[in-house]
Amino acid sequence: MTETMRAVVLDEPGPATNLHVRRVPLPRPAPGWVRIRVKAFGLNRSEVMTRVGHSGAAVIYPRILGIEAVGVVDLDLTGTFREGQQVATLMGDMGRAFDGGYAEFTCVPVAQVIPFSSDLDWSLIGAVPEMLQTAHGSLTVGLDARPGQTLLVRGGTSSVGMATAVLAKRLGLTVLSTTRSPAKAEALTAIGVDHVIVDDGDIAARVRAIVPGGVDAALELVGTPTLHDTLRATRVHGTVCFTGMLSEQWTVTDFYPIDYLPAGVRLTAYTGGAADLLPEVLQTFLDEAAAGHVTIPLDRTFPLARTPEAHLYLESGQTRGKVVVLP
Repeated sequence: MTETMRAVVLDEPGPATNLHVRRVPLPRPAPGWVRIRVKAFGLNRSEVMTRVGHSGAAVIYPRILGIEAVGVVDLDLTGTFREGQQVATLMGDMGRAFDGGYAEFTCVPVAQVIPFSSDLDWSLIGAVPEMLQTAHGSLTVGLDARPGQTLLVRGGTSSVGMATAVLAKRLGLTVLSTTRSPAKAEALTAIGVDHVIVDDGDIAARVRAIVPGGVDAALELVGTPTLHDTLRATRVHGTVCFTGMLSEQWTVTDFYPIDYLPAGVRLTAYTGGAADLLPEVLQTFLDEAAAGHVTIPLDRTFPLARTPEAHLYLESGQTRGKVVVLP
């Protein structure tokens, strides 16, 4: 085997042009780590934040970004996985504290390796891990969603928003989903969304016109600029889960709870990691996708050499699902 690999390296924070595809030494797994031959990796907004220097973790440059990847086991000195076994990996400070998935190979702790078996195309599988972990966790842990409930997804054409709608429909919920672009409405109805709302920042009254009294649950993916309006669209004893920050605004200025929170509406949050994506959850989702029972919201794929272009596309706001890179 060659002792080098191709990787997308960020030399210092900045624009997408700071991402450079070059040959770097093939990584050697540390004790307790696994080396994965990467077949695909999804792009995430958090990687854009890391690229521009807004990551909460201490990043030492140069760094290979990427908080997720799928592929096959290349080297596992722990003996946990067999060579060639299909696996996914995500989070755990991938692409921040240590080099991540933007490469032909990546090394990660064995505890954040998730096995699966699927004949789906790698481009589809690559769209799934972080998207599924966040959507599933938001619905189950964040919202405790139940069949028959109504759900508002704020930021519906994001990859997590679309995955949440897919999962929610399988669970038996009525889904309302937002988009800022009327041109994206068809992408939402195609995955089963019941009501598409064009978002101008003030949608609570329109939500309540569809669901008198307000929705049972709401997933906030846009962030703090729309959070107060999302709370107002939710019924008494309903729950809003704050999961995403597509707006890149992280905090509520001058937060006064009694004035900000509608009476009786519950506000929670969700974030998770590899341990929150159980192998059976991943396997079931992939199996249902293979059977045609669920749709994987894949927007577009790029080759490794065009990763900087993929970052620009992700930032453009044109996406309708997940952006995936194939090394």
